[in-house]
Amino acid sequence: MRIILAGDHAGFSYKKILLDHLQANSYKVEDTGAFSEESCDYPDFIHPAAEKIVQGFFDFGVFFCGSANGVAITANKHRDIRAAICWNNELAELARLHNNANVICIPCRFVSLESTIEMVDLFIQTKFEGGRHERRVSKIPC
Repeated sequence: MRIILAGDHAGFSYKKILLDHLQANSYKVEDTGAFSEESCDYPDFIHPAAEKIVQGFFDFGVFFCGSANGVAITANKHRDIRAAICWNNELAELARLHNNANVICIPCRFVSLESTIEMVDLFIQTKFEGGRHERRVSKIPC
């Protein structure tokens, strides 16, 4: 499993810890920034990360910012990206199960680090249900 991480300054500390957690669980992980808590612009990191998913270099993305809105909006500009904002386990599971989301967006100012790790683990491990959801997901791209 190949996972790419990206976000802004608000997500830096969570991203750093999640990177270690994922690597300890034998995932191939790339961190594309931000690399500090210094104020920065999330699109500078999200666009390149989303493009690497679209190109097939990564299976999933985990994107971070204060509210997760900015990173989700930016990521969803890319065809074949389905980025979901998640703040609890049920949403993380449903994003994969029903929407075949390939990016989980974490609102770091609203969820704990422990919740983040649980959500990401659940997101990665959950398989897309398909069936009636496949029809709906196929209608998403413009």
